[in-house]
Amino acid sequence: MLVLITIILYFSVLLLLSHVVGKRGGNAAFFSGNRQSPWPLVAFGMIGASISGLTFIGVPGWAMSIDMTYLQMCLGFVVGYVIVAFVLLPLYYKLNLTSIYTYLDHRFGKVSYRTGSSFFILSKLLGAAAKFYVVCRILQYCLADTISVPYAAVVFVALFLIWLYTRRSGIRTLVWTDFLQTLCLLFALILILLKVASLLGMDFSGAMSAVWNDPHSRIFEFDDFTSKQNFWKQFLSGIFIVIVMTGLDQDMMQKNLTCKDLRSAQKDMCSYGVLFVPVNFLFLALGILLMMLYQQQGISLPEKGDDLLAGVVLDGTLGTACLIFFTIGIIASAFSSADSAMTALTTSFCIDILNREKDEKTRKLVHLAMLAAFVIVTLAFNAIGSGSVMDLIYTLVSYTYGPLLGIFAFGMCTKRHPREAFVPYIAIASPVICYVIDYVVLQFTGYKFGYEMLMFNGFLTFVGLWLCSSSLSNSEIIIE
Repeated sequence: MLVLITIILYFSVLLLLSHVVGKRGGNAAFFSGNRQSPWPLVAFGMIGASISGLTFIGVPGWAMSIDMTYLQMCLGFVVGYVIVAFVLLPLYYKLNLTSIYTYLDHRFGKVSYRTGSSFFILSKLLGAAAKFYVVCRILQYCLADTISVPYAAVVFVALFLIWLYTRRSGIRTLVWTDFLQTLCLLFALILILLKVASLLGMDFSGAMSAVWNDPHSRIFEFDDFTSKQNFWKQFLSGIFIVIVMTGLDQDMMQKNLTCKDLRSAQKDMCSYGVLFVPVNFLFLALGILLMMLYQQQGISLPEKGDDLLAGVVLDGTLGTACLIFFTIGIIASAFSSADSAMTALTTSFCIDILNREKDEKTRKLVHLAMLAAFVIVTLAFNAIGSGSVMDLIYTLVSYTYGPLLGIFAFGMCTKRHPREAFVPYIAIASPVICYVIDYVVLQFTGYKFGYEMLMFNGFLTFVGLWLCSSSLSNSEIIIE
C-alpha cells in the first residue's frame, strides 16, 4: 500500500509542477521552452534524463560481469561532451535551430534532412521503449503486493501520465520536472547505498574503501585487445556514443537549445559531462557492495546483472524504506528519460517530417500518436524479452545512429555534396553491411565487435557519401 501511495503522490507532484510551469503553453514553449531555461537547471536535470531507469537497474549489475570497466567509457563520455559543447552547439546556435536535423536541410537538401530525422525517430523510439519496458516490469512487481495489475495496463497508465504533463508546454515543463526527478533519483541512490553499507557494518568512507580494495573494482583493461572491455575500445566508443546520443540526438540537444545563449548551453553541457563520471561510479560501487551483501547473507548471485539490485530490494532484504525509495528512483529515472523522448519525437516529426512547426493542432495530434507508438513498441519488447537491455541499447545505437554520425561528419568535414537520391540507400546499406561483417568476422576469427561498430558504421556511411558526391564551389557551400 505504501508503494502505491508513493506512486500516486509522486505523479501528483509532477502534474502540479507541470500545471504551474506550463500555464503559458503553445508551440514555442513546447519545442524550445521560449529559450529561457537557466543553464544550471538544465545541466542538473540532464543527469536524470541520461541515466534512465535502465541505468538505475542495470549499471550496478555490470560490476558483477565486467567489474568497473564501464568507467573507461564514462571517461570517453567527458571528452565527447566537450566536443559537443564546442563543435556542435556553436553550429546549432548559429543557425538558431529548433530541430538539429534542419542543419542537414541547409547543408544537403530535403532528402538528406528527412533521412537523418527518420533514423533518429527509429532509433529513439526503439531505445526509449526498450528502457521503459524494463522499468514497467519493476513497477508491476512493486505494485503486486497491493494490487494485481496487467503489464499492459502499467505501460499505458504510465505513458498516459507522461503525455498528460507534457502535452501543454513540452520541453518547457521537462526542464523543471527533470530537475525534480534527478533530485529524487540521486537521493534514492545515496539512501540505498548507505543502507547496504549499514547492513555490511560500514559507514560511507568504510564502504568506499571496501569497494576500492575489492577485486571487482578493476577499472582499466589494456592487455586483451579482443575484449569488449579493452580501454581504447571503451574510451573511443564513449566519445562517439556521446557525439551521436547527445550531440546528434534531438532529445538531448532540445533541452540544451532552451538556454538563452551559446555560452550558457556550453556551461550546461560541460558541467553535466563532468558530473556523469562520479554518478556512475556510485552506481558501480553500489553493485560491488550488493555482491558483498549477497555473500554475507548466503544468497546466490542472480544470473542476470539487471536483477542484482532489484532482487534484494523487491524481496524485502533492504527493508520497506528502501523499497519505497527504490520505487521513487525507478519512476524518476524512467520518466525523465521517457517524457523527453516522447517530446523530442513529437518535435522531430512535426518539424522535420511534416514541416508544421507553427501548427498547434498538428503538434497535439502527433504527440498523441507518439503515445500510441510508445505503448505498442514497449509491449512488443515485453513479448520478445531480452537479456541485458543496457547492452541491447548500445548495440541498437551502434547500428541506427551510425548513419547519422556519417552524414553529419560528411557535412561538417568536407566541402562536397552527395547525390541526394543515393543518401537513403547508403544510410540503410551501411548498418546492413556492418551486421554482415560482424557475423562473418565472428564465424572465421571468433572476434566479436563491440560498441566500436558505431565508429565503423559511421565511417562506411561517410565513404558511401564521398563516392557519390562532387566538390562544391565556395559560392555553393551553405554551411562550412
